[in-house]
Amino acid sequence: MNIAMILAGGVGSRLGGDIPKQFIEVCGRPVLAYTVEAFDKHPDIDEILVVSLGTYIDHVWDMKEKYSFTKLKWVTEGGDTFQASVMKGIDFLRDKISRDDTVLIHFGASPFVTGEIISDAIRVCGINGTNAISTTDYYLLAGVKHSTSPVSDPENHSDEYINRDTIAVMNTPHAFRYGFVDDLYREGMETGMTDKVEPHTTTLMYALGKRIFFSKGSQTNIKITTREDLEFFENYIRGKGSKV
Repeated sequence: MNIAMILAGGVGSRLGGDIPKQFIEVCGRPVLAYTVEAFDKHPDIDEILVVSLGTYIDHVWDMKEKYSFTKLKWVTEGGDTFQASVMKGIDFLRDKISRDDTVLIHFGASPFVTGEIISDAIRVCGINGTNAISTTDYYLLAGVKHSTSPVSDPENHSDEYINRDTIAVMNTPHAFRYGFVDDLYREGMETGMTDKVEPHTTTLMYALGKRIFFSKGSQTNIKITTREDLEFFENYIRGKGSKV
């Protein structure tokens, strides 16, 4: 089986406002509903788990009924970080699915994901038997001197061009064979590595010496993080509606 794990546990602090960004309505529907719909209508997705803010779990179940999401089977509470929410989702699924099943982990606030991106993640994960990380390579890249943050700091500069053919920009969905990602986090906990690296599955993989494989992505498959991202998505949805 192929199970989508959609992460909707963030509070959207960078966007601001009282409503978490994944639950903000755009053209009458929550952002999360658009994301869930992409997986719900995909022919190769069998079941969906939403890892949600605890105070919004009832909202997710209401959304299932309102939009008739037939594959949305489970909702559970997430954690404070991406990694914490993934770990809670992995724990939740342990007695519910097989180690040979494929789990696709995706941000609830990334509604631009397409059927093609989902299909290729499943395909690549099936070929190598462990994982597939969505990526795109259409960026010009520069090596930044100094280590101050943000990059726009006046002291920062660059005198190095990085060949984009040697760089992958990692994005979700992340597709994993369930047994692989379950073992990954068990090893991370046993070695204490989950507390030593940035709270992302990919950084944990690198820290534990795991090989990462890549599937197709898109520049438009962005995560809504800022007010400008939200406005862009709203314009996108309105544009789609005008073409129907």
